[in-house]
Formats: sequence, C-alpha cells, structure tokens
Amino acid sequence: MITSLRIELNDKLFLRDPQDTDLGRRLVAESIRLIDEIGFEQFTFKKLALRIESTEASLYRYFENKHRLLVYLVSWHWAWLSYQIRFHTHNVPDARERLRLTLSILTRAHQDDPSTTQARRSGSLPHRGQRSLQGLPHQGSRRGQPGRFFREYKRLAAGIVAVVQEINPAYAHPHALVSTLLEAARKQLFFAQHLPSLTDAPVAGAEDALYSFLEHVAFAALDHQGSNK
Repeated sequence: MITSLRIELNDKLFLRDPQDTDLGRRLVAESIRLIDEIGFEQFTFKKLALRIESTEASLYRYFENKHRLLVYLVSWHWAWLSYQIRFHTHNVPDARERLRLTLSILTRAHQDDPSTTQARRSGSLPHRGQRSLQGLPHQGSRRGQPGRFFREYKRLAAGIVAVVQEINPAYAHPHALVSTLLEAARKQLFFAQHLPSLTDAPVAGAEDALYSFLEHVAFAALDHQGSNK
C-alpha cells in the first residue's frame, strides 16, 4: 500500500492547501518543473495552467500570486530537509554521528532521494523534485514576506542547533555555526556548478568534498574548547 507523505506547513502560506486535492498536488509538482525549466521571472500562472490543462482561476484558489507560491515551495524544501534529518537520525544515540548524518543530508539536498518515490507517486513531489527545489531558496530569499519564508528554515536550524549543543554545551556560537553550515552547504554546491573559482569542491564529487569541508568546520569549532568528545 502506497502512503502519501504530507509536509505540514504554515496555513498562512496558501489560500487552500494544495496537498488536499489532485489539482493542488499537480500544481505544486508542475510549478517546480516549470520554474526549473524557464526561471521564476518567466513563470506565470497562465503558463502553468496550460501545462496542467486547468485554468488560471483554479490556480488562484490556492495561491494569491506566484510569489506566494514561491514562498510555499521554498518552505516545503526546508520542511522536507527537516523531515529527512529526523527520519535518518531519530534512532542514532550518538550526537556526533547525528551531526555527521545531518551534514551528509545537507550536502545531498539537490539529489533525488529514492525514498521519495511514494511522494512522487502521490503527486506531491515531481521527479527531479529536490534538484529543482534546491535552487528555489536563492530566488525566494530575494522576495518579500521574510517571516513566512524563514519559519521552516528557522525550524530546520533549531533542530541542528540542539544537536550542536548536545555535543558541546559550552560552545558559545551554536546558532552562528549552524547558519554558516546551512548556507555553505547550499552556496558551495552552487559555486561548484556555476562559479568553480569560488570553491575547492570539484564539479564531479562536489558532495563528498563539501561534506569533508563542513565536517571539518563543525568539529574543529566544537572540539576547540570545552568539548565533550
């Protein structure tokens, strides 16, 4: 039996939860594909409606405009990462190993995870979903409504901060460290693909190189003083 994965988001992000209907799920799935193909600036509800054989009016029942949709997609991305981290670390007692697993997940956030097969079948996440979603935070962070955009991001960070504090309660900068790791994971992958002179991670094998770098940064900081090794 195939069960549909449901990511719970702030209900102020939408007029109607797209996860509740087949049309809504197709709206989300195809909007990710379309934005990935033509870019957000060229993306319109008219083009999306044609793609999913619906009407613009139907799409506006879910989101007031395309910027609200973008905020929803970006929030979905951060919430999905939080889910992946919880799923893969909840039975791991050692905090240091949980942090390593978390860093591995962050450096591979752009890859399609085979475990999302059920979500894709339900229509809530398209093929190439994570790869396409990975580029959306860069676009979404330039938009308005920062409170709504950052809620899921802050939840993701808070979960990692808790692990950092468990490893070393005496460490004075847990929030700064975690936000640095999150941004480095995203930006260094982008640099490897588009601006290689700004990173030491090669295009081929960028994930492994980036993981090694993030692990070094994290544990060099946490083990520097007052560590609980």
